[in-house]
Amino acid sequence: SFSPLREALNRLHSERLVVSMTSGGFRVAPFSEDEMWDAIETRIVIDCEALRRSLARGDDEWEARLVASFHALMAATGRRIADADSPVDPVRDDLEKRHQDFHRGLIAACGSRWLLDLSDQLYAQTERYRQPSLRDQNYSKFKRDVGAEHRQLLDAAVARDAGLAAGLLARHYRETGRMVRQVLALAVTEGAGDRGERGERGTTGVRVL
Repeated sequence: SFSPLREALNRLHSERLVVSMTSGGFRVAPFSEDEMWDAIETRIVIDCEALRRSLARGDDEWEARLVASFHALMAATGRRIADADSPVDPVRDDLEKRHQDFHRGLIAACGSRWLLDLSDQLYAQTERYRQPSLRDQNYSKFKRDVGAEHRQLLDAAVARDAGLAAGLLARHYRETGRMVRQVLALAVTEGAGDRGERGERGTTGVRVL
């Protein structure tokens, strides 16, 4: 019915995932590189603090769950590579769930519900930029060993080296932002070339993700 739909849209609006229109409707929040970097840098502040607390508080059970989540992520990555040409969504969805589980596992022992909730909100904000870039044909042109980055994060966490782990996490997030920016730049360049070949003029407008 209309009421639950309106309530859901209002919640998405409060989380800045949609924007309200003058006509009273809603639309997906437009792409903004400044907004993306603001979300990334804020996520670094929140997650790095949560990570430091998690490493200080985490017990053997937390560590075991983290190691297990890493191995699950690597297994899902292997399956995704094997099915690279397959459009089957469950394979990709499983990988992304395990990716989120690993990152949530890093900070799970922080002892702060507020930090965990804020981390979840910022994860959603950054994912709306990251996910479309993963599906872009230009993504494969950029070489990045994400598996090695996750391994380094795991090793630093297990060693309880908070300074190193926080630094690696910040670099990991910023590298994702740079990848998104590069993929978008290529898409804009190629789009301009296509319009030029057709003899079209004008601007592309705002890209909505």
